[in-house]
Amino acid sequence: MDKIVESVLETLLKSGFIVVEVSARHVHLSAGDLERLFGKGTVLTPKRELSQPGQYLSEQRITVIGPKGRKERVAILGPVRSATQVELSLTDCAELGIKAPLRESGKVEGSGAVTLEGPAGSLQIPQGAIVAHNHLHLTPEDADMIGVTDGQHVSVEVVTERPVVFKDVIVRVSENFRSRMHIDFDEANAAMVNGFTLGRIIK
Repeated sequence: MDKIVESVLETLLKSGFIVVEVSARHVHLSAGDLERLFGKGTVLTPKRELSQPGQYLSEQRITVIGPKGRKERVAILGPVRSATQVELSLTDCAELGIKAPLRESGKVEGSGAVTLEGPAGSLQIPQGAIVAHNHLHLTPEDADMIGVTDGQHVSVEVVTERPVVFKDVIVRVSENFRSRMHIDFDEANAAMVNGFTLGRIIK
């Protein structure tokens, strides 16, 4: 069945359509911060695989705290990273009182400060909170087929009852990816994204 699904999605991609996935608020932790928050020797326990190969939702949850409030049981995605990163929507930032810039994942230099709380203690990080820039994950083969390159910015029309064209969508290309588009919950709500959704890539 999985092979049939992937075959259908590949056919759609050849026509310029890509699966749109919604990324909820979540945290990526460094190995050191994971131990500080959950205790020495703690490792992330995979709960469910995500669409991107090697990425998973972990069993562990965390609390994200800002000047105005807190979000409990926030998902932690694995595996661990070199630097801790907290990905929030603009609505989350407003509710928490956190100033987080729009950034591509992994680019946390000079980003927002945030406090994290786990069962073994809390940790204030001076940077790491971002609003993730919407983006396309593409394999090199799919990027070549569509005619786009890593780092290119494109537009994508989300095909729903309320069609929205997202401009300035970043193309990210890697042989480790599975071809998908990622948007956050604010963007999904604006476009009435619900369940299986496709986006049409506009170069």
